[in-house]
Amino acid sequence: MAIPCPEDPSLERHFKGHRDAVTSVDFSLNTKQLASGSTDSCLMVWNMKPQSRAYRFTGHKDAITCVHFSPSGHLLASGSRDKTVRIWVPNVKGESTAFRAHTATVRSVHFCSDGQSLVTASDDKTVKVWSTHRQKFLFSLSQHINWVRCAKFSPDGRLIVSASDDKTVKLWDKTSRECVYSYCEHGGFVTYVDFHPSGTCIAAAGMDNTVKVWDVRTHRLLQHYQLHSAAVNALSFHPSGNYLITASSDSTLKILDLMEGRLLYTLHGHQGPATTVAFSRTGEYFASGGSDEQVMVWKSNFDIADYGEAVKVQRPPATLASSAGNLPEVDFPIPSSRGRSQESLQSQPPEPISVPQTLTSTLEHIVGQLDVLTQGDSFCPGSTGLASPLRRTESPSLGRAEPMGVSRPSHTAACQLGSHALDTHLQPPTGPPDARLPGIHVRRHEVSHLKRAGRDTNPGPILCRAPAWPV
Repeated sequence: MAIPCPEDPSLERHFKGHRDAVTSVDFSLNTKQLASGSTDSCLMVWNMKPQSRAYRFTGHKDAITCVHFSPSGHLLASGSRDKTVRIWVPNVKGESTAFRAHTATVRSVHFCSDGQSLVTASDDKTVKVWSTHRQKFLFSLSQHINWVRCAKFSPDGRLIVSASDDKTVKLWDKTSRECVYSYCEHGGFVTYVDFHPSGTCIAAAGMDNTVKVWDVRTHRLLQHYQLHSAAVNALSFHPSGNYLITASSDSTLKILDLMEGRLLYTLHGHQGPATTVAFSRTGEYFASGGSDEQVMVWKSNFDIADYGEAVKVQRPPATLASSAGNLPEVDFPIPSSRGRSQESLQSQPPEPISVPQTLTSTLEHIVGQLDVLTQGDSFCPGSTGLASPLRRTESPSLGRAEPMGVSRPSHTAACQLGSHALDTHLQPPTGPPDARLPGIHVRRHEVSHLKRAGRDTNPGPILCRAPAWPV
């Protein structure tokens, strides 16, 4: 069996407590809590710290379809088949407020980046926007002709994107409440959609087994992936904007490198359809849920491996008006060649003329910088990525053995406000990787799987080439 590589994703935690399929997961801002919703009508809030309690919140009368933490992490929204949206305070009291305006199942909830607004999508074919603090319904967007499965705010809050069973993705202007554009390339129901962290692109997943990436300024199809063998149920962008993870009914998770347009990893872990996936706010972790009632927390690892431990990733400004910021800026570590260049200059015999010491230091610095630039040509905008391609083709496995985690906890009442505290005492994995869950398998890929404009190719970092948002 191949030994797992340090930069491969690894299973960190495994939460058991739901009694039916997990439909949605989301991390809090500080990654200390993880929320999950299920068709068992319960909302679970898991504490990422070992030996800590988890909380079960009850209040919905039917299956929970979606969950989302507010930007501050102080509130938690959920939507349900009972046609309501609930806003929870994620603590032991479990207090919640119900929002009622939809006339059918609520499929999606999402907070605006300022926390002031909430957007929801429903089987009543509408997208609705709410005021969070006034707890008031504001307006509806009603041009879809079938169920709306997902709706998200753009990072700057100016736009809303929605995905529907009418096979379209619609882009809306929040202020004018008008539909800006409809994307009709999907061949089946569109199950999920989300904005790139820069706000310049959107990615959508569909029942036609595909993932598509569009530029929201030119409305051009940038990337098209057909990697799964069944419906793609969810996706999530890494905060850097360089990676995308998908969850599918073929029971796998797949991690895509958007800069190189290729598949990086296929993760096997869930026994049955993988229904949801989400990165943490920092990208250090991602969580997945499935019809097997399990919530798995994985450590990313690959983002550090590609850029080195000294890389500092800067998040782009949440605006579509800037010509820059299509992808986050990256500060690269200074190559050691600079030091060698200065040493070679100092080792040369001095010129027989008098030169001020300050001028000499300045010239040496300039020559050193030129040496750095000439050796850094591989990072120019036309390159095929920010790091060298992966070379290994092994398929490391995390092993097969007895399940790790906790047995189904007893449900002792914690308070009178609708929540139950679960004294789970979750333990981290012990022993070698073989002592983890059965069937956990991480496969690393090398071959490009990008389909763009109807042909198989690898065009490089095409996300960098889109023009600025028109003014």
